Amino acid sequence: DVQVAESGGGSVEAGGSLSVSCAASGVALSGCCMSWYRQAQGNEREGVALIVPIGAAIYANSVKGRFTFSRDDAQNAVYLQMDTLKPEDSSMYYCAAGYDSRRGPWTTTSAYNYWGQGTQVIVSS
Repeated sequence: DVQVAESGGGSVEAGGSLSVSCAASGVALSGCCMSWYRQAQGNEREGVALIVPIGAAIYANSVKGRFTFSRDDAQNAVYLQMDTLKPEDSSMYYCAAGYDSRRGPWTTTSAYNYWGQGTQVIVSS
């Protein structure tokens, strides 16, 4: 049984930093493209960043230069370091695993095989 679980998050003032983690069981994340998504209440789920097996990452314009996506295949986990946070970064953050490019670009939610339950990030002004 595959499980993907996020942890971390929390509350911070604007300009601060938080990190979120994603660990998996039942599936090896090495060799997988992984993504972080976020969804604020009333909004659609949006792609934040993608990381490929060799560790390179791409970011949504809204977070570029502030967020850093990394992976540790030995731990079967990925991490998102979020710096210089803004109130508009407040969202539920989700980890998505098993990206299949045949199903669409990385920002396509249906292109992923596995999802976590999410972890809340709140940034106050």
